Amino acid sequence: MSATEFRAIVVTRTEDETGARTQSAAMTTLDDDALMAGDVTVAVEFSSINYKDGLALMGKPGVVRVWPLVAGIDLVGTVETSSDPRWAAGDRVILNGAGIGESHHGGLAERARVSGGSLVRLPDAVSAQRAAAVGTAGFTAMLAVLALERGGVSPDSGDVLVTGAAGGVGSIAILLLAARGYRVVASTGRGEELGDYLRGLGATEVLDRHTIDGAGKPLQTQRWAGAIDSVGSATLANILAQTNQGGVVASCGLAQGADLPTTVLPFILRAVTLAGINSVEAPLPLREEAWARLAAELDLDKLDSLTTVIPFADSFAAAESILAGRVHGRTVVDVRH
Repeated sequence: MSATEFRAIVVTRTEDETGARTQSAAMTTLDDDALMAGDVTVAVEFSSINYKDGLALMGKPGVVRVWPLVAGIDLVGTVETSSDPRWAAGDRVILNGAGIGESHHGGLAERARVSGGSLVRLPDAVSAQRAAAVGTAGFTAMLAVLALERGGVSPDSGDVLVTGAAGGVGSIAILLLAARGYRVVASTGRGEELGDYLRGLGATEVLDRHTIDGAGKPLQTQRWAGAIDSVGSATLANILAQTNQGGVVASCGLAQGADLPTTVLPFILRAVTLAGINSVEAPLPLREEAWARLAAELDLDKLDSLTTVIPFADSFAAAESILAGRVHGRTVVDVRH
């Protein structure tokens, strides 16, 4: 392989004579001519497998918007060249979201060319591998915690619910909330299997997700001072109906569905706030604030305990497992091996 060639997982889409479209992904070799526009070129060291990456690698629609495209919504690596004055060769950087793996070549590659305006400097206290373990999932979790805090939800306010608790966002959200003294209730469909895992992260109680994922009344008994929800649909509707007066619910996912079968009653009768979390388009000051808080507050030893590191070639198996619900915690991809 020449100096300008590198391995990458590329998503392509084909269309047959009937107009039916098929999306697929494969490991391939590219050169620098295939890189997209950007002012910073990065030698990528680590990426990760998120639910979005699972969809892209398994040929599912809804994530990739241009083809062909290098997959991967996270990257951590070292700057090789830069025309952005903020960055110089040798700087260690992180990029989460910002369109990579969706409309711009992403992090499941040995090289990337990206916009320096979305890069965050790798904190001194966090290794590249650990930063990839945090990834978009942990970044999103931190944005959600910030939304709860700004809405006035404190450790003294009452229970905070985390749905999809065994996933990447949920696992790191529990770590962050518990470290700040919140009483966390973890919602999962795998309580018998993963209850000890969730309590080890800091959850005080484990709730069967099926108790909140069906149709429910628009107002229910108040239970939650706040919540971080990655499920959406009826689950989010029930959470809103159960949230305390003045509580805050941070919405960051749609594992159950994109619909929201609710009414305005929680908002106008209980002053509940529904805070949307968009890690893809987060502005740079918010990115930097979130990563500063992650570096200062996240228990890195516990992060290690929920992290699996895999070689580049195992990305497809990991993608299949995350879509099948067999994964908990975080999966880091070492793209160098």
